[in-house]
Amino acid sequence: MEQSLTGWGGMNPETCHVFRPEKRRALSEIIACKHTDSLIARGLGRSYGDAAVNGGQGVVNMSRLNRMLAFDPEEGLLECEAGVSLAEIIDTFLPRGFFVPVTPGTKFVTVGGAIANDVHGKNHHCDGTFCEFVASFTLLIPSGEILTCSRDENEDVFWATAGGVGLTGIILTAQLHLMPVESAYISTDYTQCTNLDSALEAMAATDNDYQYSVAWVDCLAKGDKLGRSVLMQGNHAPADALTGARATDPFAVKGGLPKVVPFHCPSFVLNPLSIQAFNTAFYAAHPTSTGKIVDYNQYFYPLDAIHHWNRLYGKPGFAQFQATLPFESKDGLVKILERLSQSRRASFLAVLKTFGEQNDGLLSHPMKGYTLTLDLPNRSNLTPFLHELDTILLDHGGRLYLAKDAVSTPETIAAMYPRLETFKTIQKRLDPKGVLTSSMARRLGLVG
Repeated sequence: MEQSLTGWGGMNPETCHVFRPEKRRALSEIIACKHTDSLIARGLGRSYGDAAVNGGQGVVNMSRLNRMLAFDPEEGLLECEAGVSLAEIIDTFLPRGFFVPVTPGTKFVTVGGAIANDVHGKNHHCDGTFCEFVASFTLLIPSGEILTCSRDENEDVFWATAGGVGLTGIILTAQLHLMPVESAYISTDYTQCTNLDSALEAMAATDNDYQYSVAWVDCLAKGDKLGRSVLMQGNHAPADALTGARATDPFAVKGGLPKVVPFHCPSFVLNPLSIQAFNTAFYAAHPTSTGKIVDYNQYFYPLDAIHHWNRLYGKPGFAQFQATLPFESKDGLVKILERLSQSRRASFLAVLKTFGEQNDGLLSHPMKGYTLTLDLPNRSNLTPFLHELDTILLDHGGRLYLAKDAVSTPETIAAMYPRLETFKTIQKRLDPKGVLTSSMARRLGLVG
């Protein structure tokens, strides 16, 4: 069927021919029947830009291919179809004492999407990306062949697919190591940081003491308050740290009906004044404290409690900009924050984290350094403004995250990802007729 699709940011809708198979064998039939010239797989649509959009062409919705296939509790090894979401994994296995080892800021992403974007979380500085915990996956390539990919078999395809935004094939199944935990709670320390320097100093001094670390940043602060932050660091709470009802059932979390944004809000709802009011309230509500016990939803997924929260930005949507810079390029981080503050472009979400070592994924995003994520409403001249930020990144040895990008250029991405040509060589070998592509792939020249 024809459907208008966008990324989560809601920018630049395009009409696509959408297929929604319920059995794996149907995927081969979709490719073989050539209903469209090209295809891209799509999970739950949480990539912010056009990575899972294919204007005028085919999109394969994988959400019904969501079966759990096997689980080894001794190894914590789950085998599942690619359309299984992290939410489904948590709902099924957290009561058994297992949690996902790496999670982005939403649990509404599929395993296939997590591999294709090699997602990261608040624990990259110590645990790396999602694909560090993927033992193997099966990949349907356009010829109809199914490849098993791991660090021992088709290793080059494994690392081309990790972060390869769906361009090497359609992921069918995956084997994923889950992490044992004693509770559904996180023991969290909060630190108010008066400016960027104090936030970076606190992270450098203490990040290694925590599995998870993230700073909320007030991007409208200026002068000696530039980069004012609340640092939130945590570890999984052991069962004996819980009290009351939590101690009785350490994996039970109080539920509640989620809030819903029922329609696209007027563009004026999120503006510098409303964002500044929120920032002031958030900073005041999180004084420096230690050992606060919060449930996993509150720590990892605060925005998941508001369904369709992206509608707050109105019909024009928004762009998410994720900038990663080497540790030695702190001045680049300062320049981005200064330029953002000067522009008065309010960012409802602004988070700062540190990354550990880069892995072998050819297009995997994280590299050792700082990463700053911003949500920017799609207002006048947003694209030129984002290109300004791209230039700052390039001048300081940084890079963008493909899963978030909506407006960058081929030249910018080629300069940021030095292993892109190696990726293209492998992708061309797997897909010589150019069946796999997307609006992003064409815009950025990711395929030949």
